[in-house]
Amino acid sequence: MTDILVVDDEPQILRALRINLRVRQYEVRTAGSASEALELAAKHPPDLVILDLGLPDMDGVEVIHGLRGWTDAPIIVLSGRADSTDKVEALDAGADDYVTKPFGMDELLARMRAVTRRASPDSDAPQVKLGDLTVDLAAKRVIRSADAGSADIRLTPTEWHLLEVLLRNPGKLMSQQQLLSDVWGPGYADATGNLRLYMAQLRRKLEPDPARPRWLLTEPGMGYRYQPDPDHA
Repeated sequence: MTDILVVDDEPQILRALRINLRVRQYEVRTAGSASEALELAAKHPPDLVILDLGLPDMDGVEVIHGLRGWTDAPIIVLSGRADSTDKVEALDAGADDYVTKPFGMDELLARMRAVTRRASPDSDAPQVKLGDLTVDLAAKRVIRSADAGSADIRLTPTEWHLLEVLLRNPGKLMSQQQLLSDVWGPGYADATGNLRLYMAQLRRKLEPDPARPRWLLTEPGMGYRYQPDPDHA
């Protein structure tokens, strides 16, 4: 991953990010408006987009929709809007993560590494390790290691679908609406009780301490995230 498109209407932020990212050997293109960003992205398809929501000619969420019409490149939203509603709207539109201004460069770089790991071919591996459990997504099996007493853990079809969506997006915050749409369909946008119930069931079956989950994390008011162990990130 070398080509980054940074979109922000604040010249000082564009300059700071351009300098910091180029020092780290990234190819950086910058845009100060939505129209310029979409034009640049079409001419030079980016490997990653860092996008401000408050643009002068178009809301950043519309830019996300425009990009998602043709590219799966990771999008990190960078914005001064701290309201969770704005975050959820951006995530539902297809953003991969959200960093609130003011931000530290180290945090942004860590988020960039996380979303690019998710986008890499390794993230499509059919087996995922959760402690002494191996989740075989291709075979739809959860197998406990022999050292811990080998046994299959049975999941319902809905539990499987929810788990697979989370595991195939390691480190990514998945909004409640996005999970409900992906797992249950467009008619279940308000069925948050279903989501809480099935997440609780997955934690009981997979987490060593369901009350203090290690992998299947809740982002209060926003959604859920699968957080891999550092050795498997």
